[in-house]
Amino acid sequence: SSGAHLATPNTMPAWFSLAIALVFIGGLTTIQGANVKIDPQTTFGVWRGWGCSLAWWAQALGNRTDLAAAIFSRQTVSVAGTTVPGLGLNFARYNPGACSWNTLADGKHMVTSPNIGRSRQMDSFWIDPASSDPSSAAWNWSVDANQRNMLQLAKKMGVDTFQLFSNSPVWWMCANLNPSGSPSGRTDNLNTQYQKSHAEYLAIITQRARDQWNITFESVEAFNEPSSAWWTAAGTQEGCHFDARTQGQIIPLLRSELDARGLHAVKIAASDETSFSLALSTWQSLPRAAQSLVDYVDVHGYEYEAGPREGLYKAVHESGKVLLHTEYGEGDASGQTMATNLHLDFHALHPSMWTYWQPFDGGGWGLVAADIPNSKVQSVNLKFFVFAQYARHINKGCTILSSSDTSTIAAHCPATRTLVLVLFNSGSSTTSFDIDLGAFHTAAGPASRWETNIKNGNNKYTPLSDLSVSGKHVILSLAAVSVQTLEVHNVDV
Repeated sequence: SSGAHLATPNTMPAWFSLAIALVFIGGLTTIQGANVKIDPQTTFGVWRGWGCSLAWWAQALGNRTDLAAAIFSRQTVSVAGTTVPGLGLNFARYNPGACSWNTLADGKHMVTSPNIGRSRQMDSFWIDPASSDPSSAAWNWSVDANQRNMLQLAKKMGVDTFQLFSNSPVWWMCANLNPSGSPSGRTDNLNTQYQKSHAEYLAIITQRARDQWNITFESVEAFNEPSSAWWTAAGTQEGCHFDARTQGQIIPLLRSELDARGLHAVKIAASDETSFSLALSTWQSLPRAAQSLVDYVDVHGYEYEAGPREGLYKAVHESGKVLLHTEYGEGDASGQTMATNLHLDFHALHPSMWTYWQPFDGGGWGLVAADIPNSKVQSVNLKFFVFAQYARHINKGCTILSSSDTSTIAAHCPATRTLVLVLFNSGSSTTSFDIDLGAFHTAAGPASRWETNIKNGNNKYTPLSDLSVSGKHVILSLAAVSVQTLEVHNVDV
């Protein structure tokens, strides 16, 4: 999943400066400000929520109820000595692994990349091709206890949507018996005789989860960044290349294996490409028959500020499919790069969900810095508080609205008659915002707000005194490089 080897761009794109006009008066610089109009008639669907993947961090830290609460509940929790507002994520992605350490009857055993650490090897339940019967000795359902425990904690904390995703087929299904990838990374590493087995494995886990874990996987994804060339035999994690033609063969197999087990309601997701560009080309390259079986187009955000967000949205939307953003991460611990990409995603990609890769990870890659190989939580990054500004307020069931300015994300939550606005000032000076709510039927207020100051870290998801709504306008100022979230109450479309 992994953009883990990609460089992190830390520059702010030029389009952000459009929101801000500088006026020079008598040698002083003042900010003229941004006028933002919210259009409740132009909408981008009902929000399905925020999520994260389990996998590595859950394998290492899956017994930590406090960490589950910080990510999946709205409780106030202490993490590494810092009090944090629980993010309340409602979407969790579970990763069935590809590794086992047994030797088969014919003498075959897993080939391990010299560069993969144990913390990135995930346990496989199907340890021997001798039998596809999940109650046979060819299966070991006792493994992966920590990730399965975090799955249960997530459900207990309120997660209501689960996706099963594979990084690589089980090692014995791989052409070179290595679940990190093929020699070059440019060739498919699933042995063609095991295409059905790969589909069967995912369907059997989905059935087991329903019947014995009390977990309903709403969707299943058979691939992870399949068109990328970095899944090599010397790689640092599990991964497998699948060209679009092979994906087109496996998707119908997955549908039939799910259906054979009465799992007709479970949806198929594809293809979790690393970038908007690859997601678009893969979607357009999939055979029509395979496309028709896909419900969710999953995409990762590792193209960062670049790539055809609008083109991908248009292609997926016109196909009648739902676009899910299922992975994002980078090494900027401040959260500034993440905020930049969130605003681009809401304005151009229009996903129905947005997912962070590993909330606990090394350095800035985590919302919380953690030493995963040694199962140690280290310190809360400012990025956690930045994410809270979005994830705690744009709730499942809210409708995403059009905003005239990229600095502002807008969502209307009809159940509570609340308008949520998340404003990001990426500029180097304080900016005033005049938000025009004139297109709403009612916009009475009052308004509450919270701030995270990325530039100086002073305010970390700090409530500020209430604003007033006057004549359907909200006027406020935003400090340089900061995020504010507003909840305007008593708003009707």
